[in-house]
Amino acid sequence: MSPAPAPAPALLVIAHGSRDPRHAATVHALVGRARTLRPGLRVETAFLDFNTPTVAQALSSLYLSGVREVVALPLLLTRAFHAKSDIPAALAESAARLPGLSVRVADVLGPSPLLISALERRLFEAGLTPADRSTTAVVLASAGSTDPEAIAAIAETAREWRRAGWCAVRPAFASATLPRTEDAVRALRAEGYGRVAVAPYVIAPGRLPDRIAAGAEASGADVMSAVLGAAPELATLVLHRYEAAVATPALVPALTA
Repeated sequence: MSPAPAPAPALLVIAHGSRDPRHAATVHALVGRARTLRPGLRVETAFLDFNTPTVAQALSSLYLSGVREVVALPLLLTRAFHAKSDIPAALAESAARLPGLSVRVADVLGPSPLLISALERRLFEAGLTPADRSTTAVVLASAGSTDPEAIAAIAETAREWRRAGWCAVRPAFASATLPRTEDAVRALRAEGYGRVAVAPYVIAPGRLPDRIAAGAEASGADVMSAVLGAAPELATLVLHRYEAAVATPALVPALTA
């Protein structure tokens, strides 16, 4: 009789966390959607701050249940400070305390065509149609970062989305760098664009997404879409990043006690 195949590594989705209860609820909804797409795969959630379980608590729980291989996935759209520093440090500290635990780190979610599909889904849900692409300018409004790699990735996403047929797509930021959402909307108006939509490039509600919404309202944006949330494209992308980490372990950071 052939030995039973080894269980697939568990997936630990690591979100930022927020004092705003909508944040954790949205993260749990997204993770739940990913879980339904892969029955039998152990999928858990952890948070860097404000919410529980923490990374250490989630890894300890997985370990005590017999899990020895984990793929940790940063629920982030760009590789900024949290992806480069906070998450690896939290994982390394926990792995050092759990003998025999192997943790591989998947890539962040962005950039990806699936994210652009999710952004368009939210704009269409807000009232636009595919036919509106050629007459609508879009502000791609992110939370913001001081990391040049993250800023460049958002700018590239805007350029890539523009190729889908929108008459303009401009990045904006709720913090850390400029322009702000309201400034980007006003600049597009000044350039002669008659319809301007704001698309939050954020996963879950919270203080910075609320700032994006306030800027859109203050500047008179015509359309304001919802955050990406538990969009099916994001759930699929989470699993794509997991599968890539499992298939190419030599190409991702590995932490083994």
